[in-house]
Amino acid sequence: MKYLATFILLLFSVTSAFSQSYAINQLENSPRHNEWVTIESNDRTLHNFVAYPESSEPAPVVIVIHENRGLNAWARSFTDQLAEKGFIAIAPDLISNTVDGIEKTSDFTNSDAARQAIYDLDPDHVTTDLMNVLEYAKSISAGNGQIAVTGFCWGGSQSFRFATNAGDMIDAAFVFYGTGPDKAEAYSSIQVPVYGFYGGNDERVNSTIEDSKEAMDKYDKTFQYEIYEGAGHAYMRRGDDPSAASDDPNVKARNASWERLVKLLENL
Repeated sequence: MKYLATFILLLFSVTSAFSQSYAINQLENSPRHNEWVTIESNDRTLHNFVAYPESSEPAPVVIVIHENRGLNAWARSFTDQLAEKGFIAIAPDLISNTVDGIEKTSDFTNSDAARQAIYDLDPDHVTTDLMNVLEYAKSISAGNGQIAVTGFCWGGSQSFRFATNAGDMIDAAFVFYGTGPDKAEAYSSIQVPVYGFYGGNDERVNSTIEDSKEAMDKYDKTFQYEIYEGAGHAYMRRGDDPSAASDDPNVKARNASWERLVKLLENL
C-alpha cells in the first residue's frame, strides 16, 4: 500500500504539472487578446501563442521560451501576464509538429512524452525556429522595435544560447534557472545584456553561474544575476500557483523576480 500511495502521488504530481488548472483558469478569465499564430519553419508548421496588452501604444515584444515540458498552460499564462504589464509576448511551441500526429504540446499524452520530444530536438533547428519567430516578432505592427527573449529551465538555457546567435537583433536576454553555453568562446558573440534569475536551492544550475560570469567578463559583456535564497528550480511556475503559501520561498522568489523582470523590460 505504501508503494501504491507513492505511485499515486507521483502520478498526481506529473498530471498536475501538465494540466496546471490554475493557469488554465487564468487564461480563460483573461480580458486580453490572445491568439495562435503559425510560422513555417524547418519544413513544418510552428505554432506560437501570442498575447497583446490592452493598450493603444506601441510596446516591446518579448519572446518566451518554454521549459523542457513544452508550451504548457503555465507558459501560456506567463505570456498573458506579460501582456497584462504592457508587453506583447510570443511563445513558440518548439515541439509542435516535431512528432508524427502531434500538433502542439497539449496533444502529448503527458509531460514526460513532451520532455522526450524536447530532448530529441536538433539544437540548430531550435536556433532556426527562434530566428523565424524573431522575424515574426519584428513584423508585429503594434511593436515598438524593442525585442527581448526570456526562458525557463531548458528555455532559460536556450535564451542564453540565442543571445549568442541573435547579435544586435534583440535588446536583452533574460535567463531563468538556465545554464550558459558550454564553450567560453561562444560568449564572445553576445551583443546584449544578459540577466539571470536563479533559485538558491538549485545547485546543478547554480554550479555553472561562475563559469558564465567569467566568460562574460572575459569578453566585456554584461551579465547581471540574482540568486533567490530558499527557492528551488522552476520557482517561477511553482511560485505562481495560487494555492502556495505566501511565505513559501518559491512565491517570494517569483514575486521578486517578476518585479525585477518588469522593471528591466520597462527600461530596455
